[in-house]
Amino acid sequence: MSEGTIREEKLKISLITRLNRAEGQIRGIKGMIERDTYCNDVLNQIAAVQAALDAVGKLVLENHIRGCLVEKIRAGDDKIVDELLVTIGKML
Repeated sequence: MSEGTIREEKLKISLITRLNRAEGQIRGIKGMIERDTYCNDVLNQIAAVQAALDAVGKLVLENHIRGCLVEKIRAGDDKIVDELLVTIGKML
């Protein structure tokens, strides 16, 4: 099991705000489906949610590289690089 990460409060607030916005967009898409909204409009909203989640992922990845990764490499844990490569593969 992975250990926890301490994030700066400013980053945490930014991530939660972005995720709350994406959550609202997803509820909106659900409503669009329920109302039989035109497919192209639904697809555009899905693309917007995906972009929002990608932005959250980039911020978490940056925090991981600058914090966790650097600390573990300095401590001699080179396996962290393999873990990062697997994670990046999943993100792409």
